[in-house]
Amino acid sequence: MSNKTQFRIGQIVPSSNTTMETEIPAMLRARETVEPERFTFHSSRMRMQKVTREELAAMDRDSDRCALELADARVDVLGYACLVAIMSMGHGYHRVSEARLYQRTVDAGGPAPVVTSAGALVDGLKAIGAKRISLLAPYMKPLTRLVIDYIENEEIEVVDSISLEIPDNLDVGRQNPLAPVEITRKLNLQGVDAVVASACVQMPSLPSVQLIEDRIGIPVLSSSIATTFMMLKKLGLKTHAPGFGSLLSGRY
Repeated sequence: MSNKTQFRIGQIVPSSNTTMETEIPAMLRARETVEPERFTFHSSRMRMQKVTREELAAMDRDSDRCALELADARVDVLGYACLVAIMSMGHGYHRVSEARLYQRTVDAGGPAPVVTSAGALVDGLKAIGAKRISLLAPYMKPLTRLVIDYIENEEIEVVDSISLEIPDNLDVGRQNPLAPVEITRKLNLQGVDAVVASACVQMPSLPSVQLIEDRIGIPVLSSSIATTFMMLKKLGLKTHAPGFGSLLSGRY
């Protein structure tokens, strides 16, 4: 068994994303207060301003370059930090993307496991046994519908959703991270197993998650929490970061 305690976290980030490089480190810094491992953070960016299918497709094509750049830094795990870019490419595309980007890291001589936020959300929901969920998203309604269809294709029913209809990705990142506490009060939670407080890695929600979970008594997660969970799984580390809901409690 490896005694490694120093890890490099790589992220492929949309150029207009201002959230993942704050939320992922915040969770792992909190983890450092209770676990021995230490982390550094390294990013490569893909151009994207408006959350449209056209820009998302163009951005996704740029992810190969980012994987090569991060492989040069010999990161230990690589996270693709745009959920809807993956989901807009078709059902199950996270598996295609993860395999392709992993191969790019191999080609560059720095093989690293790859986590997509889209795949992480699905896998995180499955880890807690969620079959029926409700979710909050910042997208225009057609993109939220696309996300719902993607999740439901993975055999998880979306009972209810709220779309904030914010088209500009920078504006999404400017939202109050505590806003989901009140907005999620409007969701139908009848019979649901979990709530997704932010189905978008750009919409801040981290300080809301534990507050919502404490109020409703069922697991609450976000795309960034699920991404952190899967990064820790890929690294073979305890999935524990205190204060961020059930998924990072270390139980899964």
